[in-house]
Amino acid sequence: MIDDFAKAYLHSDLRELREVLVWKLEGLDEADVRRPLTASGTNLLGLVKHLALSESRYFGEVFGRPFPEPMPRWDDLSARGQDMRATDQESREEVVARYRRVWAHSDATIGALAVDSPGHVPWWPRPDVMLFNVLVHVTTETARHAGHADILRERLDGATGEGR
Repeated sequence: MIDDFAKAYLHSDLRELREVLVWKLEGLDEADVRRPLTASGTNLLGLVKHLALSESRYFGEVFGRPFPEPMPRWDDLSARGQDMRATDQESREEVVARYRRVWAHSDATIGALAVDSPGHVPWWPRPDVMLFNVLVHVTTETARHAGHADILRERLDGATGEGR
């Protein structure tokens, strides 16, 4: 049986991982947070932008609680891949502030719903899920991207670690 302890444990891990990811931007100039460091063009600010969009979908649309700001939908093919790079018009402050607003919205969803509340992820092969499934998925995805951020940050200036 999945219980509230599991929900609280995962939610705590997600909160910590979010902070780690944002911390990876600290002390870097604008050019460094946008600098592509892989063949695919991955950069630190793009990871934050991507996670904001991803989390807004999973704790928004999936549970009928859409994030209140305009965000590309999962089925908007014209926007595919654009969430991995911040445009020149999107400042670091704007991208991070949006991510923090998404956190607040997600945290409200997580707090309001029972761990076994039903959701629907239309882009998954088995789309009928519970909050627990989505919480595990988003925590795992955030951890994966935080690991990417660790590597990118170390390539930029040698800084390593999980936070202050």
